[in-house]
Amino acid sequence: QVQLVESGGGSVQTGGSLRLSCAASGYTYSAFCMGWFRQAPGKEREGVAQIDNTGGATYYADSVKGRFTISRDNAKATLYLQMNSLKPEDTAMYFCARRASRWCGQLVPSGNDYWGQGTQVTVSS
Repeated sequence: QVQLVESGGGSVQTGGSLRLSCAASGYTYSAFCMGWFRQAPGKEREGVAQIDNTGGATYYADSVKGRFTISRDNAKATLYLQMNSLKPEDTAMYFCARRASRWCGQLVPSGNDYWGQGTQVTVSS
């Protein structure tokens, strides 16, 4: 069965960095767009970044452009999110998700058919 397992979350101070990983299994990883999403307490889940199946195209939310970098290693079936210059407003549970297509489409939660359990990121001022 499809499994997505995130890791790498933690607590950092403003301006710090974290690298999230998402290990995928149970399907042909290289055939699907993948994405990172986040949800803060009391807020709706929102898109952070997406990457197409080859890694050749990436998409970012305006709030993270220039600070976050999404990448993937298809040989290792792993998705990454390098987060630099973190701000308190980046505090949230971060989820990886599989898009039900090799193409990414809109950076929204709908259209993603499998989700990981999430990893917490906390940024203190």
